[in-house]
Amino acid sequence: MIDITLISDTHSKHSNITDDLDGGDILIHAGDISEKGYVHEVKNFLGWFDNITGYEHKIFIAGNHDFLFEQQQRLAENIVNEYDTITYLFDNFVEVWDETYENKIKIYGSPWQPWFHNWAFNLPRGGEELKQKWNNVPDDTDILITHGPVKNILDFTSFGNLHVGSDTLNDIIWDKKPKIHVCGHIHDGHGYKEIEDIHFFNASILNDAYELAYKPIKIKWDNITNKIKFKNNE
Repeated sequence: MIDITLISDTHSKHSNITDDLDGGDILIHAGDISEKGYVHEVKNFLGWFDNITGYEHKIFIAGNHDFLFEQQQRLAENIVNEYDTITYLFDNFVEVWDETYENKIKIYGSPWQPWFHNWAFNLPRGGEELKQKWNNVPDDTDILITHGPVKNILDFTSFGNLHVGSDTLNDIIWDKKPKIHVCGHIHDGHGYKEIEDIHFFNASILNDAYELAYKPIKIKWDNITNKIKFKNNE
């Protein structure tokens, strides 16, 4: 089985969870690595992420707080490219071998979300632009990483008592049917649901008050049977 750790929405508080990252096959961060996406924040995160040991693959996407990746894409990617141990996904995918070295796992990452308080990577809710972005998700995607959740799945926020996930992403999920969907963005949506053989994870580390509240989600995943086992008490 493949050993996967999921985190999201660390907002420059990543050093608080270092001791909880004890290694595995894949470490995934689903965005909001920073508070405002300043260069020094991005470099601080990447230096930390680079120094995390024990993972064969370390993958992240940007989130709505990570303005550098939206407004200065070339600069952001140049900074990321200084780190050989890190894979940054921006509307693209990476393939990694499973433990048998017989099957590849396709992991696709995308930062976009419905408009949310004028932050980064916002597009009109329910609009054609969002649909076009997510239509690029390959049909054979195994793990889909988006910053935001789908509508009505791990997307409830106490601010306004609303479900704020994306209907458009919901349509894409049921069309593409990845085995795993990883998100963050809505902090108090942290958790797990399995619906129609798709594993949904909201891996936010902070709560809605931006306090450290949740542990990284650690699973063992059989990529052939799509069965998972939790390694911690989620």
